[in-house]
Amino acid sequence: MLSKLNKNIRNSIQVQQTILKDTQLLTDLSQMAQAVVLSYQNEGKVLFCGNGGSAADADHLAAELAGRYYYDRPPLDAQALHSNGAYLTAIANDYSYDYVYARLLQAVAKKGDLLFALSTSGNSANVVQAVRLAPTLGVKVFGFTGATGGQLKTLCDICISIPSQDVPRIQETYMLLIHTICEYVEAELFGKS
Repeated sequence: MLSKLNKNIRNSIQVQQTILKDTQLLTDLSQMAQAVVLSYQNEGKVLFCGNGGSAADADHLAAELAGRYYYDRPPLDAQALHSNGAYLTAIANDYSYDYVYARLLQAVAKKGDLLFALSTSGNSANVVQAVRLAPTLGVKVFGFTGATGGQLKTLCDICISIPSQDVPRIQETYMLLIHTICEYVEAELFGKS
């Protein structure tokens, strides 16, 4: 057990050290954070989509913005698009699971909103459909993927490809980077650091 634990921690640290050396990735992350602040300043909202573990990450991150991160402050409009189970199963049944996010995005998104698309492969069909629709609604798209980036790499306004093929290491790193965005947003909008 200890050898597995040591290996996983070392691998996670290695991914994060690789990111620290990637000036383009860090610049992209900074641009994402600034865009979130700007969207909120203009009465926009932040939407998240993903499947499985990425859906859990989407819920978690929407909660950080809508609730609180480091301190009490007014809530921010942030939503994970999969959170309504009745809607999700109805659209999956009546249309196709490929359209569960695009259809809801069409209903709730407005110009100036942001969509964070989380897919470790970058190829999740329902995430890709939402990402393809978003620009027609005036919604910027930020992707978080694994090393290859998949289809999202070329479809997103900014796509951060975590330098790993290991899904748990990718998702751990999503959380670190998007937590960093949450911290920045909270400080910029509410004046604390």
